[in-house]
Amino acid sequence: MSAGLPPHLPVPSLADIGIAAFITTRAAGSFGFPEQGDDAEATARWHALQRALAAQGTPRLASARQVHGTRVLVHRDQWDGWVRIDGADAHVLSAGGAAAVTIADCVPVLVGHPSGVVAAVHAGWRGVAGGILPEALRAMMALGLAAAEMVVHLGPSICGRCYEVGPEVYERLTGWPTRHPRHVDLRALLAEQAKELGVRRWTASAECTRCDNDQLFSHRAGDAGRQVAVIVGRAPTVG
Repeated sequence: MSAGLPPHLPVPSLADIGIAAFITTRAAGSFGFPEQGDDAEATARWHALQRALAAQGTPRLASARQVHGTRVLVHRDQWDGWVRIDGADAHVLSAGGAAAVTIADCVPVLVGHPSGVVAAVHAGWRGVAGGILPEALRAMMALGLAAAEMVVHLGPSICGRCYEVGPEVYERLTGWPTRHPRHVDLRALLAEQAKELGVRRWTASAECTRCDNDQLFSHRAGDAGRQVAVIVGRAPTVG
């Protein structure tokens, strides 16, 4: 479904189960919001994205003002156009539509199930420590879906070689005390969390937002811009 969409990286592992998903690149421009330092051009990109999705049969797009928390929005109803809800970092869609999260160095986690139910998760270190991905997976499991049938994709984010954190953050993430700054691989931690809940299939992007800063925005590299990660769900078939 790439026609008309901004420049992006596809997610083949989700396409394998019939789920469309992608993460935009620097070439697409920033998808941030005013509180993140972005301008009206970024808002215009959101509207253009919604129109492009609608032209391909997905008229509904859900997003949120992200707060590095663990609130998961479960969208059971249908709506029109693009909505932005206050104060959440994950979406589960059980009635079709698309969900989006913005990222610069945090991890975009896109989850799909063959039924068409999907989730989009924004996971920074606070979200990883707080368990936002397990919360989203449990929300999908509460809909009667087996974790073993889900596919989890960990999108472009800052890699473990580039991501150094202080002792307090390191201990919160790993449970190991230290007196010195350490490097942490957030995608590896998220993969372990997913596996602990029974997920058998997960993939991870090779790209690092900082190593590949010519292609992607990175907060630690000094960028104010944001990528957007989008996943498109399908309404369950009746009968």
